[in-house]
Amino acid sequence: MSVDAEVRAWLRERGTETVKHPGGTLYAHLCRVQQRLAALGHDQHVQFAGLTHAAYGTDGFDLALLFWRERETLRDLVGPHAEELVYLYAACDRDRSWPDLAATHQITDRFTGTVVRLADWQLTPFVDLSTVNELDVLEHDPSLLAEHRDYFTDLFTAWAPITSPAVSTEIRRVLAQ
Repeated sequence: MSVDAEVRAWLRERGTETVKHPGGTLYAHLCRVQQRLAALGHDQHVQFAGLTHAAYGTDGFDLALLFWRERETLRDLVGPHAEELVYLYAACDRDRSWPDLAATHQITDRFTGTVVRLADWQLTPFVDLSTVNELDVLEHDPSLLAEHRDYFTDLFTAWAPITSPAVSTEIRRVLAQ
């Protein structure tokens, strides 16, 4: 069985196909995020981070598939680089981190309260993962797009220097709807 198939089976075993999420189920959302990251040119570890980005829950989605202190389980499944991105994504206190991320390259860890500086190899993948996740939600729930368009336009504009060109193009496409 391929790693991708193993990860998808792991997600299904944790009930992601039964969790409602904009665009259907959490499982469908996770798969779309992975597929979009692949289409935008990200490597396999970023794609696997996209597929499992909700494993520890997030600041915007409380359901955790795995307790964040059990990181080895996910690391064994998707590899250390993908797991590290998943942890950073899950741990990110959005209100305290997102507004200044482009300037500071730091996130506040909502689990531990510590401030973490993203490594150079993590910064754009973290931003692209965060952006692609939000774009998928906004595309699948037009009321959220209408309500939060200005917020995300401002946020993504601030993140432009640390966003990949392909994701910048996606931002323009989605927010123009």
